[in-house]
Amino acid sequence: MSGQRRFAEPPVFNRGRLAVGGGNRIYWEPRGNPNGLPAFIVHGGPGSGRPRGAHKGFDPHAFRIVLCDQRGCGDSEPHAADPTTDMAYNTTEHLLADMEALRAHLGIDRWLLYGGSWASTLILAYAQRHPDRVIGIILVGVTMTRRSEIEWLYHGLRRLLPIEWERFRAGVPAADRDGTLVEAYRRLMESPDLAIREQAAHEWCAWEDAVIAHEALGNPGQYSAKPDAAKLAFGRTCTHYFAHAAWLDDDQLLRDAHRLNGILGILIHGRLDLSARLLTAWELAQAWPDATLRIIEDSGHTGSPSMGAAIDDAIAAFQPH
Repeated sequence: MSGQRRFAEPPVFNRGRLAVGGGNRIYWEPRGNPNGLPAFIVHGGPGSGRPRGAHKGFDPHAFRIVLCDQRGCGDSEPHAADPTTDMAYNTTEHLLADMEALRAHLGIDRWLLYGGSWASTLILAYAQRHPDRVIGIILVGVTMTRRSEIEWLYHGLRRLLPIEWERFRAGVPAADRDGTLVEAYRRLMESPDLAIREQAAHEWCAWEDAVIAHEALGNPGQYSAKPDAAKLAFGRTCTHYFAHAAWLDDDQLLRDAHRLNGILGILIHGRLDLSARLLTAWELAQAWPDATLRIIEDSGHTGSPSMGAAIDDAIAAFQPH
């Protein structure tokens, strides 16, 4: 995150792959102080893999920083880029169980949860199910993966990006162009033909980049810059989750926000974020009395120096003294 304070690279003091069922083994690594406050960095996507720099925002002397790759991506096995990987074993329910299994495996009683975009959906679902395991929550670029949010990102933004959206729409067969584009891309990402999967992943990432192209203070172009295998895993996992609205009842996370009572939450959201509308963060803040919403005027989905400073402040609010 541009403008965010960075500590020296914290050492990895352990790593492994945890067997979680269905042939899946999720990669995990803790960094920093083994006796520090546990902080779990949950990655976005879905299917992006663990962020390579987010851990540097945490003081390695104060925090036990836990990272992992969710099913199908990063260094977890099997990889979603492999067409033989069965996506039936990769759902929100599986990821929630994985988080709890990892917590128990690492012997952590309670942890701070940090993440943005898709990670905020996963963190909210986990915390509502296991509030006694959560010290606090920091969310950046809040999403709840509701059908209205998915509709906005892959259809509604046509109003603002008509040229780019028509290119995105043209990436699916003509017979599917008047339907739900997420589902059409999901089917392409399940094709046995590698060339079809690669082209679909390319178009999917090009659209994601179009949505953040205006974010000069952030990190535009990051989706198309992924290595080929990562793009395939990202496109396949995103379409799989979004075609099913993350297997969550609509408004479930908002309706169950009362389960977060007593948990301090800090919500950070850019006013210029086209990917995730500010309305989502505001609605959550209204339903969660223990959460505060900080709106960053110059930031979009990928951040800005002022958003980086806000993240620093949020982490500092939980740092042991």
